[in-house]
Amino acid sequence: MEEKLLSFSPVLPEKPKVLILGSMPGGMSLTKSEYYGNPRNHFWAIMFELFHEQPTRDYEEKIKLIKRNGIALWDTIGSCYRKGSLDASIRDEETNDIEGLLRGNPSIKLIACNGTKSYQTFTKNFPVEKRTNVNVVKMPSTSPIPGRYTKTFEGKVEEWSKILDYL
Repeated sequence: MEEKLLSFSPVLPEKPKVLILGSMPGGMSLTKSEYYGNPRNHFWAIMFELFHEQPTRDYEEKIKLIKRNGIALWDTIGSCYRKGSLDASIRDEETNDIEGLLRGNPSIKLIACNGTKSYQTFTKNFPVEKRTNVNVVKMPSTSPIPGRYTKTFEGKVEEWSKILDYL
């Protein structure tokens, strides 16, 4: 029998301005208990590029980087069943309490969904009328799956730079 997967608790700085939502951590991330724990995932490299900081492998330093810059991290899906790490394999998903997080953090003005699954899950479960004063954008996935996403690293950095307007 498949094991039910649980996402992580949110990473919340004081007065976050941007909330980045993934879908559900991949297998390697779950094993390491780290957001974007697959070293091939572009997420952390993009963040270091955006903030002109030297990359590090130290997870605590990565978390300090985003907190220092007013970014919160979480996932749209709180629990699900999934074979492997592909979003397409997710089933029986239950969403996280994003409404509650937004109520408790009114300083958030932008939700940046990391990829299609995150965006689709968010917009399906949190319709526009529930999102006053918060903009929502779909960002290119930072996933390391080769051949699946056509944007170059530089193209992803350019797209992700939109979050800087809210910080």
